[in-house]
Amino acid sequence: MTLDATATATATFPTPPARMPIALIGAGAIGRMHAERCLTHPAVQLVALADPTEAGQAYARSIGVAAFADHRALLDAAGALGLAAVIVATPNATHRPVGLDCIARGLPVLMEKPVAGSLDDGAALCDAADAAGVPLLVAHHRRHNPISQRARALIAEGAIGRPVVANVLATWMKPAPYFDLAWRREPGGGPVLINLIHDIDQLRWLLGPRAGEVVSVQAATSSAQRGFEVEDSAAVILRFEQGALATLLTSDAAVSPWNWDLAAGEAAHYPQQAIDSAHLAGSEGALTLPRLNLWRYDGAAGWHEPLTLRHTALHRRDPYVEQLTHLRAVAEGREAPVCPGRDALRSLEVALAVHTAAARGEPVSLAG
Repeated sequence: MTLDATATATATFPTPPARMPIALIGAGAIGRMHAERCLTHPAVQLVALADPTEAGQAYARSIGVAAFADHRALLDAAGALGLAAVIVATPNATHRPVGLDCIARGLPVLMEKPVAGSLDDGAALCDAADAAGVPLLVAHHRRHNPISQRARALIAEGAIGRPVVANVLATWMKPAPYFDLAWRREPGGGPVLINLIHDIDQLRWLLGPRAGEVVSVQAATSSAQRGFEVEDSAAVILRFEQGALATLLTSDAAVSPWNWDLAAGEAAHYPQQAIDSAHLAGSEGALTLPRLNLWRYDGAAGWHEPLTLRHTALHRRDPYVEQLTHLRAVAEGREAPVCPGRDALRSLEVALAVHTAAARGEPVSLAG
């Protein structure tokens, strides 16, 4: 078979779709993580960044995007910029005003977690989005990780039967310079709302179809290691609607490899460890994450019987990149949000209940 050079020269190929213009508000650590992925993403293009600091504006200029000192000025230029969506990565307390301004302009919002700093603020954002018919997505990015997606499918298919118990660890040592920013030493800046809320959301998303919602929270917190006003450690018990129990431990002041960030390999700046950070057990089997080891009995069940281990190996995909692809699909009306605002609001409610339960020294009940 010979190649027709003329035909090759005149052949036409599909033109890749244009990258959707988006803006970023907030150039802190997580904001820059979004920006880095936007720069090379085939489906979205970062065209503007708003941040009140000179360092943030300098960063915007360094990556070749329009720099704004105020998010309102950026939004005023939305038409000229051709914006189709906005990522908000500002401090939690600012999520409500910034998000409401974006929604008022009719721009779909990808809000960094948590959805807001309080339940009232989160509800206001959700109400405004619903009234305007504007998508509000929340960046619980683990829902876009193929490991989480495979685990959710296995549980939904009955691989572990009815969920019975779960244990999740979110423990590591944050370096001292991390706390140079004052808000990280104050209420709201500790590992419960910064880190453990990811594990809470992931557990709700994994077990919910089989276990129902979280209906009660017990907790104890401690600041004994660092001595800050905010907690450095917490122990939590969640009760699910169908009776399943989960224990969660978090600390940012303990030497430990047992956390999703080190185990899952989602970001290159965390040295990956060959361990599991979550263990889920049900009436028919047990599943570990992120390594996706599934334990079941092939015959009779009982502690004297041999267990069979099956492992699922997945190709790695960056959940932050997948989340941006999803943002475009939602903005164009092709997909529904994987983590809509109201679902993220429930994860925030559970996380805030950790602090309430710890302060009261008694369980906090939540609606099913």
